[in-house]
Amino acid sequence: MPPRSTVSLTRVRRAGGILAGLYLIYALLASLLVPTFIYPFDQTLFQAQGFRRVEVADTPPLYVHDAGPDAPVVIYFMGNIGSLQWFGPDLQMHGAAGRSIVAMTYRGGGGESGQPSESALKSDALATFDALEAVLPDHGPVILHGYSLGSGLAFHVAARREADAVLVVAPYARLCEVMAQKSWVPACRVPWVDRWQSLPDARATDEPILILHGTADELIPITQSERLAGDSQVGPVEFRRLNATHTDIVVNDAYASEVGDLIAGALGN
Repeated sequence: MPPRSTVSLTRVRRAGGILAGLYLIYALLASLLVPTFIYPFDQTLFQAQGFRRVEVADTPPLYVHDAGPDAPVVIYFMGNIGSLQWFGPDLQMHGAAGRSIVAMTYRGGGGESGQPSESALKSDALATFDALEAVLPDHGPVILHGYSLGSGLAFHVAARREADAVLVVAPYARLCEVMAQKSWVPACRVPWVDRWQSLPDARATDEPILILHGTADELIPITQSERLAGDSQVGPVEFRRLNATHTDIVVNDAYASEVGDLIAGALGN
């Protein structure tokens, strides 16, 4: 009979092997399900007064509010609910401030066809920017506004096109890092997982960057914004912390005034 210590060590190794195997199965299944967590798109159709639907070749359908010649225009990239209908407060705020709006739809959300992915949405975001002259030829200064998931699109466009300011709300430096912390899966290292890393694009952005983040954000920790704002290669940056969560920041009493002040400052008004 082998010594008791040898038997115990064998059992420990066997148990460790079983746990490791179970974790690998969990990690594989979780990584395959990541798209359902990144893109839980709602199919509610967008309906709002003052907006017209515009379709341009090789561009996702856009919803446009025209505030008149030379008005500042906000190119709006929504969060991962995927339906513009849920982002009425943001759109109404810009409209009430006399800004034109070009809001991008997302593939597979809001009743639109297609399959969402990081590469597809980023391609659509660039196409949206490139369609601006056809959609609003008499526009004024251009503000890229990205909320949550859409912040990565705003940074992606800003790093490759010329705008006047970038406004990001509840952004992330590395979304895959947030996913890893919540799921215990190394999302930044799994080849087939969309990483959504904004820090490289933020470093390549020349426009003034305006960041708003809720101190009680339960979905994307405010530390992600702090990393963006504190990076020595990112700038110039204005960073505001609001007493809000991820979902109620847009209805915070200070939100509209902060956005207005930050945009006015970036545009030199």
